[in-house]
Amino acid sequence: MSKKIQTFEDVAGWQLCCGCGACAAVCPDKIEMIDVLEYGRRPRFRAGTDAEIPQGAMTVCPGIGLTRLVKPEGQLGDQHFFDAWGPVLGVWEGYAADPQIRFEGSSGGVATALALFGIECLGMHGALHIRSRKHKPYLNETVLSTNRDELLKGAGSRYAPASPCDSLELIERADRPCIFIGKPCDVAAVHTVAQLRSSLKDKVGFSLAFFCAGTPSTAGTMKMLQRMGIEDINSLKSLRYRGCGWPGNAVVEYSGQDGTNQQKKLTYEQSWGEILQKYRQWRCYICPDHIGEFADIAVADAWHRDVTSHQPGLSILIARSYRGLNIIQQAQRQGYLHLDIADPSLLGQCMPWQTSLKGHLWARIQSLKMMKTPVPEYQGFKLFDFWRSELSIKEKIYSFLSTIKRVFAKKLNRRHIMCSMQDILGLHTEQSIEKE
Repeated sequence: MSKKIQTFEDVAGWQLCCGCGACAAVCPDKIEMIDVLEYGRRPRFRAGTDAEIPQGAMTVCPGIGLTRLVKPEGQLGDQHFFDAWGPVLGVWEGYAADPQIRFEGSSGGVATALALFGIECLGMHGALHIRSRKHKPYLNETVLSTNRDELLKGAGSRYAPASPCDSLELIERADRPCIFIGKPCDVAAVHTVAQLRSSLKDKVGFSLAFFCAGTPSTAGTMKMLQRMGIEDINSLKSLRYRGCGWPGNAVVEYSGQDGTNQQKKLTYEQSWGEILQKYRQWRCYICPDHIGEFADIAVADAWHRDVTSHQPGLSILIARSYRGLNIIQQAQRQGYLHLDIADPSLLGQCMPWQTSLKGHLWARIQSLKMMKTPVPEYQGFKLFDFWRSELSIKEKIYSFLSTIKRVFAKKLNRRHIMCSMQDILGLHTEQSIEKE
């Protein structure tokens, strides 16, 4: 661990925090998660508590580092395939059998369908996941859903900061095992916490991660709303980033000045491609796992297909553990999923930049070290091998120079102070969106 990283607040201050909320889960009396406009969900000491460093918070933090899982028996593909894609025991292409779930999900609705299968057929208590915050739909909240209707309220991607791990106590208090659904970093954090707390390990029925290209800050959502012409965020009724067709539109419903319900839309290319992806937090640029390697099941869009507007969605499923493999097979037999077995090489078609991403990551880490900037400690990911084999000479040089440029552009060479939106940006959160 870097000498500059001594507390969880240092992790956030040096922009290594992914906002998962695991630190708040293991130290709930001392740590709370706050919404920071430009960065995302970040931890801070609760008011009235002493500033003694909770060691448990540091132990479970994926922002400090990750150790990769070992290759399982029955792994598909060769060693290079494992190095690139992690544990893979099976690959499928398909969609939720329930037409409404398929329609409202971001691609084929398989995450929601698997959660519903776990509840209805495996006797699980519920699924811990995120959805839009009830009275502030531009923010997220963590919920434990126990039936189909509740799951559907959280269907579809949420391209905004979320801390599903801060509510792990809901799983621990449940009378039966639960499903955990989150980003790859969230699932990695749950995996670490579960190794330390048997009360959680015994209650996670299975974990499900979706492929992730990074989490935009709330500032990204504000920019998207500006693009839509929304000036008063208190007028928002709902905000959907994707879903209701594949890939789906970003849709906001709000009260007009005359009191009538209004709706505005942006295409996926406009919302994500032109706006949101530019606001991704720095930790996502130095993440070794965009594909849910620590989960029992990972899901992704079938981007190898030609996707037109509003077509029925298709998903890719990966069994990463034997528990996940068994659950996918059971869900298919019970009619919750329509699946076709796929060749593992399909993953490279869906995400052709996966191996080069790992190569660029090695260079980014080395560049940050040269600039005396704290970095996470990653073990077992073989990043240098991908830098050496997957990048051209021009790309190798660029991978270093672009990171050095980002150090200054994003001010990565100094510690930042995290202040909540409610504390210093009341204009944004309570009144209106500031015009640029």
